[in-house]
Amino acid sequence: MSKSSTSFTSSEPSRSPDSVATSDPSDPSDPSGMGGNPGTAGTPGAASSQNSAATAGLPARGALAGVKVLELGTLIAGPFAARMLGEFGAEVIKIEDPQHGDPLRKWRKLHPDAGGTSLWWAVQARNKKSVTINLKSSEGQEIVRKLAAQADIVVENFRPGLLERFGLGYEQLSALNPGLVMVRLSGYGQTGPYRDRPGFGAIAESMGGLRHITGYPDLPPPRIGISIGDSIAALHGVIGAMMALHHRNANGGRGQVVDVALYEAVFNLMESVVPEYSVAGMVRERTGASLPGIVPSNTYPCADGMIVVGGNSDPIFKRLMHAIGRADLAEDPGLAHNDGRVPRTQEIDDAIGNWTRERPIEEALDVLQGADVPASRIYTVADMFKDPQFIARQMIQRHTFPDGTPIDLPNVTPKLSETPGQTQWLGPELGAHTDEVLARLGYDAEQIKALRENGVI
Repeated sequence: MSKSSTSFTSSEPSRSPDSVATSDPSDPSDPSGMGGNPGTAGTPGAASSQNSAATAGLPARGALAGVKVLELGTLIAGPFAARMLGEFGAEVIKIEDPQHGDPLRKWRKLHPDAGGTSLWWAVQARNKKSVTINLKSSEGQEIVRKLAAQADIVVENFRPGLLERFGLGYEQLSALNPGLVMVRLSGYGQTGPYRDRPGFGAIAESMGGLRHITGYPDLPPPRIGISIGDSIAALHGVIGAMMALHHRNANGGRGQVVDVALYEAVFNLMESVVPEYSVAGMVRERTGASLPGIVPSNTYPCADGMIVVGGNSDPIFKRLMHAIGRADLAEDPGLAHNDGRVPRTQEIDDAIGNWTRERPIEEALDVLQGADVPASRIYTVADMFKDPQFIARQMIQRHTFPDGTPIDLPNVTPKLSETPGQTQWLGPELGAHTDEVLARLGYDAEQIKALRENGVI
């Protein structure tokens, strides 16, 4: 698919107020080739990107500069893993279907002035180069092999066996590139009796145990609210890729497979459920907003909403009880330690709830924070935009689409002091970088034209 002159691509991160700049379409540091104007920093309600390397006096190269990533994924798990690598300087070439691209382009809220492309796409595909290739064609498969031969990491989240049928499995690709690290994210992993089953994050959350312990005991297990199973798997994939790269570089240059099953990534976060069942026959159940066995930690009603209070260490509990006027509970020797508080959970929760419900959120938080007790309102995204901590840490970053429409995105996490991550450009137009990448592989203009006419790209 050809590169459009009106794309969903990129603007650079906004600069500090005294250094606002316009990107230059001829500038090689703007790989989108589209230019676009960065937004101004200090926009009301949004923190600027002053932690970017360019504005912090740090080198523009990220921690992963020089690492080449080939993304063969769609939707969430694979693309989120590749996104994180790209945020820290890796070159990420994302392969998409020539006709429709990644289905995520049409998920959630769409941007009508960008061909109805998802606003999620702007962040999930930031810093990536979109290359359209028909993976079912032999010529397309050959292009992918050439790209993999130059890559450090391949990230994929297809059902096991699909890439092997295309001649693009690890054995085939590592024969061309022995140092290749291949991150394989799938519902159930590359082995086992369930490997061929379809699986999404919701299934992983169910099988991995998370859904069973989420929600209230008298209601069906709810969805978490985000596709957390996919994202957790992606994080495990990134961690695995970094370990595999280190091993390759330190021990002779051989790559390996990072096999991440979505359900296992969820299962890995399940705390002590396995030893609890093994030793005590205990099956952890849904407990609503409370933190079972650790008291007090719960959600409490205020006059104008709800707050979360975590008074779950011995000294914090004592300060909390004094703060709400319950010195009797603060000084009760039977409540001095958590094992004494657990049997009296309801009594303690009632004491806190009776105090909070008589006060608005801000008043309750002022008192609790003044007593050095962890507490917070339950934030909406609107709260995040105006919160001084989000603003001070520059966690919401303003950009503009090429049509001038402003868009705010979450900034990059984590914050590295010397090589911070950054958003160099937004999720690109479908096929925006196809010609550039193929030319780098040695294809001339006539060959690229023929590939396009034949539906290969």
